Amino acid sequence: MARLFVAQIGSQQIAEQFGVEDAPITSMPAEMTEGLEGPIVIENGGRRLLKIAQWGFPRRTREGALRGDDPGIIGLVADLTNPMWDTLVVEPRYRCLIPLTHFANPAGDQGAKTRSWFSVKDEPLVAWAGFCRNLPDIGPVFAGMTMAASDAVMPYNDRMPVLLARREYERWLHGSIAEVIEFQFRPPMAADRIEVIHTDDRWRSGEVPEFAAYLQKLLL
Repeated sequence: MARLFVAQIGSQQIAEQFGVEDAPITSMPAEMTEGLEGPIVIENGGRRLLKIAQWGFPRRTREGALRGDDPGIIGLVADLTNPMWDTLVVEPRYRCLIPLTHFANPAGDQGAKTRSWFSVKDEPLVAWAGFCRNLPDIGPVFAGMTMAASDAVMPYNDRMPVLLARREYERWLHGSIAEVIEFQFRPPMAADRIEVIHTDDRWRSGEVPEFAAYLQKLLL
């Protein structure tokens, strides 16, 4: 999937749906891309907490270290067998829920790509299955797990977020590694459950529609 999503919803609404206690009243970033901050819900001592964390784990290659390059970042978990994730994915304490309302993919020709947005019909807020750590030199970071795309997303990208139903939150946060693998490799969401909104906004424009108003305008 492309590395862009939004959570166009208030922190108190996130708290209500995700069972967060004592959620801070905070505004969500306009858009979330790797290296910037986004919301996550973690569980600590049996309590769910809403945090703002950086999207992307630091990733240093041997070649980059020899050149003295700064670490890169990786915000998507597409291959659970990658040694980078071998400890992280096994331990339930490193799992989180990533609230989102829409994720995006580029559409169109190279050099003139625009933003197309995807959401789940009749579900204004959904959870993306994620992993998180609190790193000493950086602070909290997170990454989202991806899976094979549904037919609605496939024309734009062959990967999409692993989206969880409300009844699956507990299982994701506390399940076994076998259940984590099952989440990634299960059949994707049916295409008729995905809402697709095409825009003329350039991919790197930073433009994010107010989706409720945008959809109303399209109906006029």
